[in-house]
Amino acid sequence: MDLTGKTALVTGSARRVGRAIALALADAGADLALHYHRSGAEAEGLAVDIRRLGRRAQSFPADLADPAAIEGLFAAVAKAMPPLLVLVNNASTYPRTPLETLTAAQWDSVLAVNARAPALCIRHAAAMMPGGGSIVNITDSGAQAGWAGYPAYCASKAALESLTRSAARALAGRNIRVNAVGPGVVAWEEATDEAVKDKVLAHVPMKRPGSPEDIAAAVVFLAKSEYVTAQILRVDGGWRMS
Repeated sequence: MDLTGKTALVTGSARRVGRAIALALADAGADLALHYHRSGAEAEGLAVDIRRLGRRAQSFPADLADPAAIEGLFAAVAKAMPPLLVLVNNASTYPRTPLETLTAAQWDSVLAVNARAPALCIRHAAAMMPGGGSIVNITDSGAQAGWAGYPAYCASKAALESLTRSAARALAGRNIRVNAVGPGVVAWEEATDEAVKDKVLAHVPMKRPGSPEDIAAAVVFLAKSEYVTAQILRVDGGWRMS
């Protein structure tokens, strides 16, 4: 699928993996709708960088925990940008929520952003893709691993993988493909010490972390591949071999 001159919307695009995805899609020819929540200056800086590549780019604020804000985001994109061809559900929240202290509010907050928001984004995006398109969700190895201390996050990513398959089946007849990329170790939390990094990487067959660019390359592949749908592409150095 040729992305040239078509719009790709990337949620959570201002930093880290989202930024790399946006730049890779721009390099593949797409114009970018750059969603952000609080990182407005970084999103606008990214838009400037993408315009230097010769592509259109505009930033759009929205709190994805708010369904009305999601609706407003897609209305703004539809008004300002060329036809939408690609949606990347990248935005995510990653709080520690140990079961011993987990609250209903914490659970609802994580699931709202990591699972409900992608579902609503898919619904709105599909309505803007009458000729077909591609949706790529960013999941996590935690969807299978079930990390202690992060039950809400892991559950939300497992839900997103299930949503990927369900949406792929529902939208296949409309030529809208829905896939996911499941990163492994890509970006460490700032406070992670070297001993913890070594312990994690001991379980990765390739013995090294990936990069945001590795995830971005997988997203572009899925966005352009016209006969691939309902797949979860693991980009994890072999960490979750079955």
